[in-house]
Amino acid sequence: MTILRLTADCAGQMAELEARCFSLPWSERTIRNELNNPVALYFGAFEDGRLAGYAGAQIILDEGHITNIATAPEQRRRGIAGALLRELLSAAGARGVRFAMLEARESNTAARALYEKFGFEVVGRRKGYYEKPPEDAILMTKTIGCL
Repeated sequence: MTILRLTADCAGQMAELEARCFSLPWSERTIRNELNNPVALYFGAFEDGRLAGYAGAQIILDEGHITNIATAPEQRRRGIAGALLRELLSAAGARGVRFAMLEARESNTAARALYEKFGFEVVGRRKGYYEKPPEDAILMTKTIGCL
């Protein structure tokens, strides 16, 4: 597995992965715009030249909002999401980020366990945040400084 910083050239592969992982995936155009966004930071994990997973955040001052983490269904349980999250948090910390936040579906226990392993703590709930199916989001935060 190779982890690389993603560019707009990767938007097509990201859109394919989005469609496989999320009930309301971002379009290729939205992804391309996000990758061109100067406050966005995205990394991808590649296996044999194919995108196996990605993680991204928007960095504003000393805060990072983790937007998406996705791993191809057939690649899950291999440590890809953890490796991507570690890379993302490290790069964000190097940019001066001291506080990270994210939302996770209440039912996504695997993702929540991963975030807790990295030191994220539950700090709240966003009622009706997700659609298709409707579900609350669990808001999690982490002070960056040690992984």
